[in-house]
Amino acid sequence: MSHKIFINLPVTDLARSRAFYEALGYVNNPQFSDDLAACMVLSDAIYVMLLSHEKWRGFTARPICPRGTSEVSLAMSCESRDAVNRLVEAGAAQGGTADVNPPEDHGFMFQRTISDPDDHIWEPFWMDPTAMAGVPEAA
Repeated sequence: MSHKIFINLPVTDLARSRAFYEALGYVNNPQFSDDLAACMVLSDAIYVMLLSHEKWRGFTARPICPRGTSEVSLAMSCESRDAVNRLVEAGAAQGGTADVNPPEDHGFMFQRTISDPDDHIWEPFWMDPTAMAGVPEAA
């Protein structure tokens, strides 16, 4: 059975956050979006649910992490180094912060970070496919 991943993120300004993720290439699914939430589609299997703080509180009583703290870091593969750079630059132009952690270049892997307007950290990376030789595929 294949799985879908829904990443739920609390946001302070839904319209601003939606514009940020659209700049990264995500597409809004209006079927699961309203004035309190936006379902942003990354792929057939990965969705980012942007939730207003009011909507978030319906999911959990746990507090929302303060800005500037780390709750999770979301890594995502890109098809090239240029794609990593384009993603970070597009996010920075739409209110994100580029390179909240220093870029890393290991030769076979290149990684940068971008925080969205609510300080959620994304790590776009490229890895040389030949470096993946022998690594088993996820089931």
